[in-house]
Amino acid sequence: MNKNRTLLVMAAGMGSRFGGLKQIEPFGPNGEFLIDYSIYDAKRNGFTKVVFIIKKEHEKIFRETIGSRVEDQIQVEYVFQSLDNVPEGYEVPEKRVKPWGTAHAILCAKEKIKEPFCVINADDFYGKEAFEEASSFFETNSDENIYGLVLYQVSKTLSKNGSAKRGVCEIENGYLKEIIESKVEKTENGILAEPLNGSPSFHVSEDQLVSMNMLLFYPNLFPYLEEKWHAFLSLPKEKLIEEEFLIPDVVQMAKEENLHPVKVMPTSALWHGVTYREDKEEVVSEIAKKVEAGIYPSPLWGKK
Repeated sequence: MNKNRTLLVMAAGMGSRFGGLKQIEPFGPNGEFLIDYSIYDAKRNGFTKVVFIIKKEHEKIFRETIGSRVEDQIQVEYVFQSLDNVPEGYEVPEKRVKPWGTAHAILCAKEKIKEPFCVINADDFYGKEAFEEASSFFETNSDENIYGLVLYQVSKTLSKNGSAKRGVCEIENGYLKEIIESKVEKTENGILAEPLNGSPSFHVSEDQLVSMNMLLFYPNLFPYLEEKWHAFLSLPKEKLIEEEFLIPDVVQMAKEENLHPVKVMPTSALWHGVTYREDKEEVVSEIAKKVEAGIYPSPLWGKK
């Protein structure tokens, strides 16, 4: 089995609710970005390469900031997600503005990845425990048709400043049964999940497990993604103006077709993120606590 592992970082989003390109916003004591900590945790858990999915117009700033920090620590590659990246024979609807979605972003990296890989968001702080779970999965799983998903307790992922998208998961015998992409928020009556597919809203417990897009795959995902991408692009044109090709939906389809069961790895870790600019102060404080506790060095990469 291939001992190399890649960290695939989805970094093409602008972070509209945050108010800027939050992937290069400083959060650590020495100006570290959130993605610095994910790369550090991945590297110390056996990952040998990082691939950034970005917009072409952000290439220069990514190379000069994130790339320059880590390129002497781990192999770095870049791929670009763009609206016009569709197969021959398909057209982008004139009114389409937003990116195609997370599954399309991952598909853009198919030429760069020939080994097991972990997908994460660039603007999330997953923590040391999550990468330990990911590493353990690749070390113990002997069937490349089985994929993995690291899950968090929903109460440990929510912002105090508004709602956020979460993949609400139903588990059966240690494997994913269903994942429902939802808008989740704290209310006076508890935690409310509003499915993005239009299904009725429902309440969840504080320890309900949710996906934060930390997914574990093998290269055999890419042919399946291409198949589903073609099917997605065959939807009626009016649907293609707004619909997104999302990785949780693809994972759900693969499970329903009995092709790729998804083993789940719950973690009790506290996830940190910056959905809103008001979240930043709390995240900075939590990272400082982890540095003080010796979980991370400062400066993170040994240089100021």
